Order: sequence, then structure tokens, then C-alpha cells
Amino acid sequence: MVKLILADIDNTIMPKGCDQVGERVRAAFHAALDAGIRVGPCSGRGRDWVAPIFCGDEALFATGVTTNGLEVSLDGAMVRKVGFECEPLVELVRAVEGTPHAGVICFEGYTPYLVCGERADLLAAFPRYGEACVEAGEVPRAPINKANVFSATDEATTRALVARLNREVEGLDLDNALPTFSNVMPAGINKATGIDLLCEKIGCSLADVVVFGDAGNDLSMLSHVPDSVAVANATPEAAAAARWHIGACADDAVADAVLALARGEWPFVR
Repeated sequence: MVKLILADIDNTIMPKGCDQVGERVRAAFHAALDAGIRVGPCSGRGRDWVAPIFCGDEALFATGVTTNGLEVSLDGAMVRKVGFECEPLVELVRAVEGTPHAGVICFEGYTPYLVCGERADLLAAFPRYGEACVEAGEVPRAPINKANVFSATDEATTRALVARLNREVEGLDLDNALPTFSNVMPAGINKATGIDLLCEKIGCSLADVVVFGDAGNDLSMLSHVPDSVAVANATPEAAAAARWHIGACADDAVADAVLALARGEWPFVR
């Protein structure tokens, strides 16, 4: 029996352009909970940011992995919450400075601080953060709960930048989340390690877990969990990492799969 179901949010259970998951997704999650299966998000978004996405229904995100593994929750209790040491972020900024059209943002709570690079490039790479950012010019000394590197160029240039930063900056790991955007994590922290911690706390194995994803920041979990599932709109890289494949996010394919799992059915075929 499946004991834990986790799903990425953006473009996996929430289509692009939406700010909430749909009714079918919420109903499917409740069906899983009613069947005794823990279910929740596995997202790059912070836990506090997830509540409005699930219409404030706390049962639907009481268990989950958020901020790409920096936060792990089980039954409403936070079992891991880590932030960033200042010095690795300072080193990251030094490594990015001077790179054309690239920069770094750091978050204190909900607020993005532009600590390196130009607002115009951030607007091109990630408009929502470009509009909301505060221009800081240095890494804030307050606790940082999220960080990103942006590159308003093309995917190949961004990937080359991420590869260089992973080589040069100690204490941090970067992914290829979007063609112009990368998540920054403390070294060794990602969605996969968050899932491992949940399994330890629940007392289950990875064989009892099903995960759903679509993009570069899902690779750690898609390649780690045996029953990993990619939606039809997944990037080629994410699709190749997943064992199983289903329909598109826009068609609520994850909701259909979760409903089947809640009924005790296995909805995946090669």
C-alpha cells in the first residue's frame, strides 16, 4: 500500500497562470487522506506560501517538502527547517558578479532582495520577483530562507552558469529549475533528502512513496524515488528521470492518479 504521495505544484498540479490548485486536485488529496495515505506538496515554494495555493485547507499541506527541501512538515509539525549561512551566499554573489545579465536574489520571509545584478534582467528572467524585489546590493544579515540565481539570456547560457557556480562555490548546490532561473540550496539539501526524512519519521521506505513532477528542480526526487511520475508537459530531462508517465497538468492527470491510488488501484503502465 502506498503510504506517502508528494507532488510538485507549478505545472504539475497547478497549471501555468493559476494561483490555486483546482477543485479536482483538492478532492483527490482528501480522498488519499481518507484512505490513510499522507499526501502533500513537494515544492520550491515556502510552506507559508503554499497555504493560499490550497485555499487555506491545512490538511492538504500538513505533510510536505517545501523550499526544495529546506522545510519538511509531517502532520502539521515542522520536522526540518534550515536556512542559509551568510558566507556561502556572499561567495555566490562574488562568483556571479560581472556575469552579463545574471544576478542573485535572497529572501527574508516573503521579500526578495536583489543583491547582485540588474532589476531589468530579473524582470526578464522572473517578472514576479522583478516587480517585488528590494534592491539591496549585498546579502542581508537577516535570516535568509530562500535564494535564487537568475540569467536573462538563454537556457544554454544559464546551464553553463549553474555548472560553473556548482564547481566554484562551496557549501551550496544549484539546480536548473527554469531556462532563466536556478534554485540555490545549502549543500546536500534537496527534495530527495526531504523525502528521506519524511520516510524516516513515518517509518516507511521509498518503495511506499509515489512522487509527481515536471521540471529541473524535481530531478532529485524523480531519480531517487522508485515510483516517480512525470506529467505529459514535463521537460525532457524530467520525463527521462521518471519511471512512469501520465497526462498533462492542465488535464488534472495527477488528480486522477491520486484518486486511483486512494481506491487501492495502480494507475501507471509503461
